[in-house]
Amino acid sequence: MYIIKDYQRLKADESHAKSLDWNIKREITKSNYRIHTDAIKENLIPNLTPQQIACKYASEADLINVALFGQTAKQWRNQHSESKGNIRDEAKIEQLIVLANLESLNAEYIREGISPAERLSKLNKIAIYQLNSLWNNSLKSIEKLKSLK
Repeated sequence: MYIIKDYQRLKADESHAKSLDWNIKREITKSNYRIHTDAIKENLIPNLTPQQIACKYASEADLINVALFGQTAKQWRNQHSESKGNIRDEAKIEQLIVLANLESLNAEYIREGISPAERLSKLNKIAIYQLNSLWNNSLKSIEKLKSLK
């Protein structure tokens, strides 16, 4: 009985940790989402139908997805049909940090009237730079921790 109870406790702890990790990821992705959607609303959709508005939001989200992940949400979903989440749910923490940064930058680029093609190019370069920086620093931190042993 003790083994069963301990197993149940461990499973509950594991579930809580996964839930906490998922919640942290969601909060990171939400941080600049409002800024991004406000820029779209104020600058790109003043006279569109509701269906066109939905498409505009989706196309802007996919612009960022392509800049960061190299593919649209639909392309990712087609390649990962077994996954319950979406491309952003499956992202690493470093990717989510860069995603939040890209949403903020894209909002500014939209406000400045920069074309989608130019925004994509700029955002992709920034994504590459920021991911390299974050991953290199993560690797250095891991190596430093290993050397302390």
